[in-house]
Amino acid sequence: MPGRGGWQLVILRDKAQILDAEGMRRTLTRMAHEILERNKGVENLALVGIRRRGVPLAKRLAALIREIEGQAVPVGALDITLYRDDLTQLSYQPIVYRTEIDFPVTGKRIILVDDVLYTGRTVRAALDALMDLGRPDVIQLAVLIDRGHRELPIRADYVGKNVPTSRKEVVAVMVKEIDGEDKVVIRERED
Repeated sequence: MPGRGGWQLVILRDKAQILDAEGMRRTLTRMAHEILERNKGVENLALVGIRRRGVPLAKRLAALIREIEGQAVPVGALDITLYRDDLTQLSYQPIVYRTEIDFPVTGKRIILVDDVLYTGRTVRAALDALMDLGRPDVIQLAVLIDRGHRELPIRADYVGKNVPTSRKEVVAVMVKEIDGEDKVVIRERED
């Protein structure tokens, strides 16, 4: 984490578990139903996950939608690294992943998926990256956790769980595909 005069080590400790694997499954199932209801089915619908943890969440939502509706929806992965406004604060050499969207976004109803909504800056970067690929009819935002503290006028259309937090706290979403387990915890910085 950047600090005054260079980088400093920040130690986090788990404070509380918000969701376990079963809680995440139930939450994503509810969100899939909400997406289908609001969009009146799957016509022109596509899901785009924001790298990293938004991608497995988008794939899970797509699988649930296919299970509920009996039709598959396309899923893509969006890398926003070079669109971030804090790029120089992240690292001297940020890791850039690939954007993998193998369908045209123009004319689609895009559900942008991320793990945590915090300041809104990640979503702003994702909107810029997505618009560079075409002109969707609609972009809706689905997040597993909304923790508040917005710095930009951005809100989610689908929220798994609202979790009020302090700025000292960090919400960590872990997914089996990346972390080996499914859970959401609040971590607190040790002073």
